[in-house]
Amino acid sequence: MSGKPKKRVPVAQLNIVLMTAIVFFLYFCIEHNQGSLLPGPTSQWREFAGAIVPTGPAVLAFLGWFVFQVVLERALPATIAQGTPLPDGSTLSYRINGLTAMIVSLTAVSFGYYSGLLPLSWVYYNFGALLSTATVFAFALSVFIYWWGKNHPGGPSKVSGDFVRDYFYGVALNPRTPPVTGFDWKFFCECRPGLIGWIVIDLAMAAAQYEKYGQVSIAMWAVIALQTAYVFNNFRNESWLLTTVDIQQERFGWMLVHGDLVLVPMTYCLQAYWLVDNFRDPSWVYVALVLLLGVVGFTIFIDSNLQKNRFRRDPDNCRIWGKPAEYMETQRGTRLLLSGYWGMARHMNYLGDWLVALSFGLCAGFGSFVPYFYPAWFALLLFLRERRDDRWCAKKYGDDWDRYKQRVPWRIVPGLY
Repeated sequence: MSGKPKKRVPVAQLNIVLMTAIVFFLYFCIEHNQGSLLPGPTSQWREFAGAIVPTGPAVLAFLGWFVFQVVLERALPATIAQGTPLPDGSTLSYRINGLTAMIVSLTAVSFGYYSGLLPLSWVYYNFGALLSTATVFAFALSVFIYWWGKNHPGGPSKVSGDFVRDYFYGVALNPRTPPVTGFDWKFFCECRPGLIGWIVIDLAMAAAQYEKYGQVSIAMWAVIALQTAYVFNNFRNESWLLTTVDIQQERFGWMLVHGDLVLVPMTYCLQAYWLVDNFRDPSWVYVALVLLLGVVGFTIFIDSNLQKNRFRRDPDNCRIWGKPAEYMETQRGTRLLLSGYWGMARHMNYLGDWLVALSFGLCAGFGSFVPYFYPAWFALLLFLRERRDDRWCAKKYGDDWDRYKQRVPWRIVPGLY
């Protein structure tokens, strides 16, 4: 007996609406709702509606920043790294000069500010207009990426025939202009405009606080230091990005475009945004403890990744914590590391990364949940990513993965999860 076909949940459409709305809602909460998640009698809806209207200066500022980063990526000296093999066995070349681009960008911004040519606090006062401009740009760029990837894939591609789904997830794995040898849109957007822009926005919030109150709080300096160190480490190990799921497996569509150009720079800076007018006099002891937590997180994250990289390069001669690396042979002929952090949990690097994210939120105190959006969002993201990794490894290694999980039973947090 046949029933009516089940209607598919429009996942792509829902995600586009939800992800767009979340960013605007968080801005509303910070700037027009006193940090509260629940609207009330004092909510400034009229002011919010006016603030998010794109303006000419906001468009020029955003486009100027984007083009500036493109020029730096193309013009600065770069080392050439090879990506992981594609299904046909070929590899793509990538220009690695993100750290230089970050240093040049922050130097230029600092020079512009101290010379009086660049009023950094303008970003704070025009945040809503910049947010709308970035959002419209992300939608428009995704249309171009969809069209270009469909007509010039230049590598692995997947077209479902459902426009919204293909627009959201993307159709090409590595859209380049021109194909194969040209400008890599995904690798560029993954880190350049958004990550460096995140730190510039932080600095703009500090400039606004200084103009309003005559000083920059220790909490503001702490969040800037932690977040700058985070981005610096990302670019210091830029070639590592070539081994991530985003680069290796995710097609480039609205999901990644919006995440890279809107979600990251416009929400990861909310701790600094909140600190402009709030939590301006924390104790030194509190800030020192938060910084210590950040350092612990950085240590776990960086050292765990270094352990795995050393093991991959030379497993027979690798030593971890003073002892020869212990590992498990698999039927595929590969080896699974059982020493160091990787003997404590299968993804201790995720724990370190999340502790850093938590330290960002703690810098902003406890007056609002909004500064904790990033660590909360990141926790969910890491949870889902670990589950996806587990399914992928189970398929890849078969029974060997079950044996490995018996040796390393904890997923992310030893003794807890």
